Amino acid sequence: MTARHGSGLRIVRIANFVTPASGGLRTALRELGAGYRAAGHEPVLIVPGPPRPDGTGTTARIHDEDTAQGRVITLPGPELPGSGGYRMLTDRPRLQRLLHALAPDRLEVSDRTTLRWTGEWARRARVPAMMVSHESVDGVLRTWGVPQPLARAAADRLNTRTAHAYSRVVCTTEWAAAEFTRVGARNVVRAPLGVDLDAWHPDCRSAALRRRSAGRAEVLLLLCSRLSQEKRPGRALDALAQLRRRGVDAALVVVGDGPLRTRLEARARDERLPAAFLGHLADRPRLAALQAAADVALAPGPAETFGLAALEALACGTPVVASAASALAGLVGSGGDTALDDGPSYADAVQRVLARPEPARRAAARRRAEGYGWQPAVDAFLAAHDAPAPLARPLAAAPYPAGPRGGWRR
Repeated sequence: MTARHGSGLRIVRIANFVTPASGGLRTALRELGAGYRAAGHEPVLIVPGPPRPDGTGTTARIHDEDTAQGRVITLPGPELPGSGGYRMLTDRPRLQRLLHALAPDRLEVSDRTTLRWTGEWARRARVPAMMVSHESVDGVLRTWGVPQPLARAAADRLNTRTAHAYSRVVCTTEWAAAEFTRVGARNVVRAPLGVDLDAWHPDCRSAALRRRSAGRAEVLLLLCSRLSQEKRPGRALDALAQLRRRGVDAALVVVGDGPLRTRLEARARDERLPAAFLGHLADRPRLAALQAAADVALAPGPAETFGLAALEALACGTPVVASAASALAGLVGSGGDTALDDGPSYADAVQRVLARPEPARRAAARRRAEGYGWQPAVDAFLAAHDAPAPLARPLAAAPYPAGPRGGWRR
């Protein structure tokens, strides 16, 4: 179980449901890849995307580029209907050929459903493989209206198969690991995600931006989320409406996109709620400034296994009100509050947060984030891969290897 002598590992990572407008998963992939590369390993990320011209007027089958997070290889994949732009890697033979050509030392997969077959591929190729659990299966099913007993039974079946398919299952919180330990999985390891504590900081706060974002309102709420059913974005409007009925002069800024955006915007217009929908923000400094400008950030998704947007808000000194049903209940702690899945409960939690002196609540939020830098996260993921100690030297991208490479033997 050792790396090739004198060299880092080629860690091939595969992920579905990643787009240029993706949120937490895209951030995690970028930061982990950059960390692997800085440690002297060779990360390669494979994701789906639209077909791209190759410069000669024909469609390229594979797009391959070197980036700060290592090589990123994009394979054309169909768009999932109703998903708001998510694509999937569905051409199994093509992906298998690419994996054989890359000859990874380690495989890291971020999709436990449509890509679970890669665990069997890795077993045949004698490549140690781990699946990263980015969501709670029974939690997501329940947000879509599946009764709890049925959701739990389906999750248990899927999680049993997943744990059997991979050498290891990586969960970012104890909350996320619970559904695997429930089925007796013994190959589960913990590895938290992180936040850039320098880029997301209370000093990002801008009084001018706050005035522009809040308008005449006294309280500025912020929702940074994909606007899809499992994220419960409508609860932010529920909370805003409830607060205003109670006489709290609040406004809401929504950052993110998704299939529910049109419906949410229509509701805000119909109910004359002061809510601004900004869509996806690729400008990271502007996003950090917005998160720092808010009085309270909302994280209503009940199936969140970690919640990077909430962690970024905390790092900016902005308290978070999160779903009591999610992993964020433990992460937020004294840096905010939790709520049940309804508007009055979220309004109650916002008012409890606002009742605290502003300096104290903002300092508490920052303290909660300071335990979650990206370097400890990278170290934990590399440890889950049984990777060697950091080599502190970056590796340049290389062409596809011609032959097999060393690595673990199973």
